[in-house]
Amino acid sequence: MMPKRTGLLAALAALPVALLTVAVSSPVFAADTPAYQIDLAPLNDSGATGTALLSLRGNALTVWIKSEGMVPGQPSAQHLHGSTDGHDFQCPDNGDDTNGDGILDNTEATVHYGDINISLTVSGGTDAGSGLAVDRMPVADAQGRVSYKRTLTVGQDVVEHIKDLHIVQHGIDPNDNGKYDFEGAGKSELDPKLPQEATAPTNCGVVKGAAVGSVPVGGVETGGGASAGGGMSPGAVVGTAGAASLTAAGVLVLARRRMTPAPVTAVAKTGDAA
Repeated sequence: MMPKRTGLLAALAALPVALLTVAVSSPVFAADTPAYQIDLAPLNDSGATGTALLSLRGNALTVWIKSEGMVPGQPSAQHLHGSTDGHDFQCPDNGDDTNGDGILDNTEATVHYGDINISLTVSGGTDAGSGLAVDRMPVADAQGRVSYKRTLTVGQDVVEHIKDLHIVQHGIDPNDNGKYDFEGAGKSELDPKLPQEATAPTNCGVVKGAAVGSVPVGGVETGGGASAGGGMSPGAVVGTAGAASLTAAGVLVLARRRMTPAPVTAVAKTGDAA
């Protein structure tokens, strides 16, 4: 009996500490499709944050975005910005408001995050010319949340330079009236028919330098386009370390069962399985 107990304790002691820590902040990944994570940080004091994943299978690029703090009920123009010729663009900050009007507009920000490479529409074209196609962009729900998933066919230049691209979502509400209008920040410098509020960037994130794993398993809907209930489910995803820790937890349970004598008398009386 003692040798078995000692052997189990030794096996548990050999497990890395990380395996014994449950993590629930990042998705479980499959083994064959690399995925790159983007954390979206707010611009223009919008408070809008989010997480995106990009996965490539050949020339098929799947984009997942889940963000919050957007303008409720309003479309959110969103794009992959950046260069496919090796230029190193980065996200701007509010200090890059060069004209000092209190709004970081898209023209000021483009100097830092680059031109539109792909328009992340819910349907139809995804070229740069669709960048202002607000009728084909995802719409935030009543709580200001946007969930998006779409698979696109991209050129080899995008495949080779995916780490040089960034995601930017657009749409702000500086006058807090719950809609895009011309009163808050005037006309857009990109299209005078649109209010500045509709085109100014609300958040930005760069592709992390290394793959975070592979395509999410279990926590992502398989339907295309945007869905108020789609995207990455925070309750359904478990980090890679978390997945390993569940295995470790199973080992702990098994070890405890093996090291604890079975209550034979109680089992005999109740008829329960051991």
